[in-house]
Amino acid sequence: MTLPDTPLSPAAADRTFQVDLRGLVDLLSHHLYSSPRVYLRELLQNAVDALTARHGVEPNAPAGAFGIRLYADGSEVRVEDDGVGLTEADVHTFLATIGRSSKRAERIAEQRADFIGQFGIGLLSCFLVADEIHVLSRSARTPDAPAVEWRGRGDGSYSVRTLPASARPRPGTTVTLTPRADAGQWTRPAEVHALARHFGSLLRHPVTFDDGKGGGEGVPVNPEPAPWARAHPTPGARSRALAAYGESVFGFTPLDTIELDLPAVGLKGIACVLPEAVPAGRRHGHRVHVKGMLLSEQAEEILPEWAFFVRCVVDAEALRPTASRESLYEDDTLAAVREALAERLRAWIARVAASDPDLLGRFLQAHHLAVKSLAVHDDEILRMLLPWLPFETTDGHATLDEFARTHRTVLVTSSVEEFRQIASIASAAGLGVVNGGYTYDRELVHRMPEIRPEVTVADLDPATLTAHLDPVERETELAAAAYLAQARDALAVFDCDVALRTFQPASAPALLLDSREARHERTRSQLAREQQGGVWGDILGHLRQEAPRAQLILNQLNPLVRTAVTIDEPELARTSAEALYGQAVMLSRRPLRPAESSLINRSFLDLLAHALRKDS
Repeated sequence: MTLPDTPLSPAAADRTFQVDLRGLVDLLSHHLYSSPRVYLRELLQNAVDALTARHGVEPNAPAGAFGIRLYADGSEVRVEDDGVGLTEADVHTFLATIGRSSKRAERIAEQRADFIGQFGIGLLSCFLVADEIHVLSRSARTPDAPAVEWRGRGDGSYSVRTLPASARPRPGTTVTLTPRADAGQWTRPAEVHALARHFGSLLRHPVTFDDGKGGGEGVPVNPEPAPWARAHPTPGARSRALAAYGESVFGFTPLDTIELDLPAVGLKGIACVLPEAVPAGRRHGHRVHVKGMLLSEQAEEILPEWAFFVRCVVDAEALRPTASRESLYEDDTLAAVREALAERLRAWIARVAASDPDLLGRFLQAHHLAVKSLAVHDDEILRMLLPWLPFETTDGHATLDEFARTHRTVLVTSSVEEFRQIASIASAAGLGVVNGGYTYDRELVHRMPEIRPEVTVADLDPATLTAHLDPVERETELAAAAYLAQARDALAVFDCDVALRTFQPASAPALLLDSREARHERTRSQLAREQQGGVWGDILGHLRQEAPRAQLILNQLNPLVRTAVTIDEPELARTSAEALYGQAVMLSRRPLRPAESSLINRSFLDLLAHALRKDS
């Protein structure tokens, strides 16, 4: 199809987007920022960046010469800094244009190393708690620069005027907010002080807070630098100081504290080892500061998934925040930091394994699952710690090193239910079996010969266990043949064979040998038969293999079984076989199928009815 020619309008002209500031603030509050409280963090961040720029203008100024002062008395919130300040041109360029940051210049890559903010939307967060923002600033770049006043309103309008230099005698910027009535919870003096300590406790510039009741004397918000940035008289004193800081931040006494230091990205901090186990795969959030400003308390991405046994506090120079400055931007730098911190944790585990067996024991008792997940992929950790990791075995909970001393051949099950089926029988038969059904366990046990070459590891299958069960005498088996035939017929619906053996303990009447894979294969075969002729039946038929049968092994040493095999009444023989099967299934502690639940109920009621008839 050919479209008719459409003449272009000669009057076509560029247009400027119209911004609904109210709508934009609503978007920020519901989709970018997690809470209105971030307004104070954004004001602190702007002040810190202004101080950084001021030191660039006056590099010889002494440390601490410039600072930040906060004021809140319930009627207003004020943030004053001694930073580089703004000219009238700066105000028009940066405060009146949404999305443009005063830090975005030609050499932005270099400036990102100096400034926290990058996106030019931080000041808008103040509209989350106030309808008007008042900025009074004076530039430090020009000695006789006038003061500039900017007022921004929530309806999108603003005004700018130039004032005499006396309006602000010293260079810097003051931002004043008049809180809305519905924002009182975020602008009360106590809350402003708490937020300042929360976000700015590690800032490198002096920050004070004044609530108007102290006669103009502000209290320090960040009186001390981070503990890893302070000098300590001894290594022991340093360790205690780091542990005390970790306890104050996280609320638990660390099992140990690992100091973190990555000079390439300017990262310093600590990792606190949790004193108790945590659920598998649960990842704790970590406190991440960027250039002293708190970025996030829930930064999971700073460490790999297997490191859920620690919580970290770090302060970094080169990590990039996202636009909301509440999480980290996923880039090559963050990936390299994550790997470097993981290496620090591996080095700590290696050091503890080599020099502190008591701490190692307490650590493994609480966090063996985390170490197992690491050992699967880390050969060095595997060699160091595999012999010391606890496993569930037929000798109880034991380390592989202990278990291998008494069992040169170690058998391992593929599931928890298989281990529960055979644990007592295998133990009585002298077999050494490890429960391989838990996460990582089977794979790790199979690597034991790499550490202990004299040990042999093999999967436990029903044939292996059956070979260790003693056969009954020929005459006994012939005498029980009729009962065994009745039992096989009764249990054919479950694809279960029945055999008579002798094994310990004699208190166990029966043993069910049935793997999860065998049950799945039988279910697939049954579905193929039911869907015969259809599309799904053809697909399942091609997948079908010879379905392995379950085995119910009756124990001739058990008095109940010796009585049962003499039953000559067909219905009672079938019922007793079903009851023995049901009891063996329940002992395996695997989920019951509906048919098995029905069988257990029916056999119990039939045996009860038989007993009542006999008594009457």
